[in-house]
Amino acid sequence: MFGFFKKDHVYPIGVDMGEDDIRLVQLANGQESVSLIAGRSETRPSDIEAGSAAWQRWAVEILRQVMANSGFQGKQVIAAIPANQVFIDHVKMPKITDVKLEDAIFSKIKHQLPFKPERNDTLIKCIPTDQDNALVMVAERKIIDRHLAIYEKVGIAIQSLGVWPVALTNCYTKFFGRRETDLKAIVMLLDIEPTCTNLVICRHKNLLFACSIPIGAKQLDDEKVVTQLVFELTTCRRHLISTYRNACIERLIFLSGQAVDVNICTTIAKQLEIQAQMGDCLAAVEVIDPHHTGIDRRNGDANVNWAIAFGLGLS
Repeated sequence: MFGFFKKDHVYPIGVDMGEDDIRLVQLANGQESVSLIAGRSETRPSDIEAGSAAWQRWAVEILRQVMANSGFQGKQVIAAIPANQVFIDHVKMPKITDVKLEDAIFSKIKHQLPFKPERNDTLIKCIPTDQDNALVMVAERKIIDRHLAIYEKVGIAIQSLGVWPVALTNCYTKFFGRRETDLKAIVMLLDIEPTCTNLVICRHKNLLFACSIPIGAKQLDDEKVVTQLVFELTTCRRHLISTYRNACIERLIFLSGQAVDVNICTTIAKQLEIQAQMGDCLAAVEVIDPHHTGIDRRNGDANVNWAIAFGLGLS
């Protein structure tokens, strides 16, 4: 019944493992559309403390169950460190000669890091953007090792560690930025999670700006909090304009889909005064058999924010 997947390109499993939720997705890219092979979302029990040893045991058990029973093909995964555990900065590319790029950047940003700035204890990823600028992402090695230990215990093969800004950009370019006019348009992507809002500004595949704001959907029933979020987003837009000459955001895309009240999204878009659209990545793929794939929109799975997991799987 599902033999058609053999002719399609099957992507690795995208794993979005945060402290509160674990979301896994695997896609297949056919000639005409992207199909969903399998997906699963699990929420951390309230009696387990996020990041604790009990949380790690829970994550291991959930991943074992999912890999054994949820229809995923293979054990190759692309995962990412949660947004709240990644420090992001925007810097001018250093002019270096005999110093490694990462070391030069570390020297520029170490006084800003929210953890002890030891070079050997940090992992740095640098993505060149435009006009000699770079997007820098830094994570503590102990956090990375904690996540890798979980995958090792499950017997999962990590194909690569992705980063959430690239995942969101992948999601946009694959599903919502396919017109010729989108290739040069600068867009703002918003991924509103329960406890934070992840922002990416990009020109198609080219990242320009990213940050994670500690205001999430659980707080947005308060008008004052919505106003505060809009203020933070406006500050980010000003930073973009000051960093890149002639930069102008043309469109706002909410990648959270149905996981966030559309009225809240409408309010944010009106206050920002940017043309906006809803970007529901689950609606953008072909779900042939909800029972087999493990995701059924009728059972509330449409209300799960799948954007980062989809984007990781597409990496």
